[in-house]
Amino acid sequence: MRFIVRFFVDAAAIWLCTLIVPGITLPHTGSTGAFVVNLAVVALVFTLVNTIVRPIVVLLSLPLYILTLGLFFIVVNALMLLLTSWLSEFTSYGIHVDGFWTAVIGGVIIAIATWILQLILPGKQR
Repeated sequence: MRFIVRFFVDAAAIWLCTLIVPGITLPHTGSTGAFVVNLAVVALVFTLVNTIVRPIVVLLSLPLYILTLGLFFIVVNALMLLLTSWLSEFTSYGIHVDGFWTAVIGGVIIAIATWILQLILPGKQR
C-alpha cells in the first residue's frame, strides 16, 4: 500500500514539475489518456529509482550529507531525476531533463511537492 501511495504522490509531483520547469518535459501526443499513461510510466520508474537506488546513494554519500548539513539532498534529488530521465528514455515513454541545473530545480520542486502532499495525506508514506 505504501508503494502505491508513494507512486501517486510521485506522479503528482512530477506532473507539477513538468508544468513549472520549462526544461523538464513529458511527450504529449495529443490525447489525455496517452499523457496519463506516459506520466504513470515515468512515475513508476521514479518511484522504483527512489526505492532501490536512493538508499544506496544516501548511504554512500553520508559524509557529504553531514558536511553540508543535509543540503546534499538537493544534489541527490537531481541525480535521481536525471537517472529517471535516462532510464525512461529507453522506452517510447519518457521524461526529458535538459541538464543538471534543470534537474536541481526539478528535484527541489518535486521534494517540496512531495513534502506538501505527505502533509495532506494521513499516515507516514516514506
